[in-house]
Amino acid sequence: MSVNYNVVKYNNTHYNLWNNFVETSKNGTFLCHRDFMEYHADKFNDFSLLVFKNDKLVAICPANFFEQALYSHQGLTYGGLLIGEKEKLHVVLEAFRHILRYAVEQGFKTFYIKQLPSIYNILPADELGYLMYILKATLYRKDTLSVIRTAHKVKISSNRMEGVRRAKKYNLELRENDAYEVFWEQILIKNLKERFGVEPVHSIDEILSLKSKFPDKIRLFTVYKEDEMVAGTVIFETKHVAHSQYISATGDRNKIGSLDFLYHHLIEEVYKDKPYFDFGSSNTDSGKHINFGLQSWKEGFGARTVIQDFYKVDVTNHELLENVFV
Repeated sequence: MSVNYNVVKYNNTHYNLWNNFVETSKNGTFLCHRDFMEYHADKFNDFSLLVFKNDKLVAICPANFFEQALYSHQGLTYGGLLIGEKEKLHVVLEAFRHILRYAVEQGFKTFYIKQLPSIYNILPADELGYLMYILKATLYRKDTLSVIRTAHKVKISSNRMEGVRRAKKYNLELRENDAYEVFWEQILIKNLKERFGVEPVHSIDEILSLKSKFPDKIRLFTVYKEDEMVAGTVIFETKHVAHSQYISATGDRNKIGSLDFLYHHLIEEVYKDKPYFDFGSSNTDSGKHINFGLQSWKEGFGARTVIQDFYKVDVTNHELLENVFV
């Protein structure tokens, strides 16, 4: 039986097929579900792709385009290629080779790849990293993620534990709730603007919409002092990882230990059985610099470094994948 690969641009008729594949792939998360991807559909020109081997869907690629470049979807923290759990390296190679050929046919010059960090994989899924080498891709960015492997925790530092003791002295109270509006309006927006000059990636309406669609995967944990919210964090949960999407607190956070108190509880209690706890990146300037204070705070909980790579691929190099297997 001859083998044919076919690349198809996503449209709404693929909604169920796409989402079912994300659920059963070896490296998909709910961020790649169409309901998550399309909360900001008006901001990006979607160009997501599906790859079929004969009639079987073997890979999908969340993507958008701008001018003559294709991108791992810029509205997502990570992207790359989602792969069926049974697919072997030669199938992944052929799937991506055909994606690049299709990109050439559509008039694109470059494909910017945003790799999925390895901790999010359900099964080993580093095929795309190998293909970047064969394709002579340019590594244009490298971010550091601060990650705890819960099966082998590093002891929490004395500074962080001192913060926990201060929080108990001030009788701080932990709550999981849905007070997103309070967190956004009274703490997060103000804090991000004052400290970093930025706004949250998600507006309050967007995060509430996403929470309604993924109620078990997006959770808000908060800290109160005498019934006033003083700190909070939004956690995105995937099968293997609890990821801190937002971390923020009022200006007295060091004095009263609100964030230390919150994260000690999350790490030691709420997510003690989750394989990884991901604080996210502390990088600035496209990965070239690191916020030392923020990095040190995360490492005080025992977090250590995992890498996320970003590649620039000349799509005409697809021919380099033709004779890899000998």
